[in-house]
Amino acid sequence: MAEMILMIVGAVFVNNVVFTKFLGICPYLGVSKKLDTAIGMSMAVTFVLTIAGAVTYIVQNYVLVPIGIQYLQTIVFILVIASLVQFVEIVMKKTAPALYKALGIFLPLITTNCAILGVAILSVQSNLNFINTVVFSFASAIGFGLALIIFAGIREALDTRKVPAAFAGSPIALIIAGILALAFMGFSGMVK
Repeated sequence: MAEMILMIVGAVFVNNVVFTKFLGICPYLGVSKKLDTAIGMSMAVTFVLTIAGAVTYIVQNYVLVPIGIQYLQTIVFILVIASLVQFVEIVMKKTAPALYKALGIFLPLITTNCAILGVAILSVQSNLNFINTVVFSFASAIGFGLALIIFAGIREALDTRKVPAAFAGSPIALIIAGILALAFMGFSGMVK
């Protein structure tokens, strides 16, 4: 149990996929202008990443490895994730229209989020079992969401502040992203 807690803390704070693996940078910078948008994207990523972790574990260990085609892992995982997102979108539209409406455009956008594929591959490379893969996927999604929501909150607050013209827009966003990365680096001594 202690090992699982360390893995969760590590995935959320110490080895955050945005700040240490540089995965999911496009949505991190692109969807972080408004807090409500960031929260929606965080919910969608958490949902899909957790399910994708479980499904890619099953595909890796019960299809690719027994057949001996592990070298097709990346292509197969991309297809699995894209199919999974489409399937989840269809099922949610029929069974949970309120949740489907809440997630809105974020569900299809997740297909192109490299954090989903990156975490699936990291799970395989770390030789995690099924439970640990699901927990690691969920914790990585929480870490992604935390980074995104903090960044969006700061960017939204900056809209009410006077920023020098040379720093307005993307430059200040990149400076903030760098400062947040440094802040998260402060957790690096907690877990390996």
